Amino acid sequence: MDPDFGEALIRLLPNLRRYALSLARRGDLADDLVQTTVERAIRAAASYDPSVRLEPWLFRITRNAFIDLTRRQRTEGVQVDVFDIPEALPDDSDRAIEARLMLRATQEAMKTLPPEQAEILHLICIEELSYAEAAEVLDIPKGTVMSRLSRARLALGERLGIK
Repeated sequence: MDPDFGEALIRLLPNLRRYALSLARRGDLADDLVQTTVERAIRAAASYDPSVRLEPWLFRITRNAFIDLTRRQRTEGVQVDVFDIPEALPDDSDRAIEARLMLRATQEAMKTLPPEQAEILHLICIEELSYAEAAEVLDIPKGTVMSRLSRARLALGERLGIK
């Protein structure tokens, strides 16, 4: 494996975790997805084309790992995460508390969006992929990316009371 590939992979771990968290919506599952992504990326490093950005390639692997995980979970039955408890807000300035509350409201509103809208918002707005890169990750046309993003932004705005 090329050392530059390994360094780039390590540098992108926080981005992979954010994306995995947006898909799985649970920290433990997101961590499993990141681990699976890294394992698959290392195994397939020879097939990576260095002329394209590494992020979309890794996001595609993460998405495919999530699809595999979802299919597996359908046959496993219901699972309960015993560590899933609400966190208390730390004592902070009004501005920081307001920002945290808005972030939390946005996260909750994104959870109510259809998965394809939440996913496109995450890739474009959080991971800062281009429309073409998001289209590649999702294996859909660029025009579909733009229309889903538009609908997702409108839906999110409605849920947050922003018009």
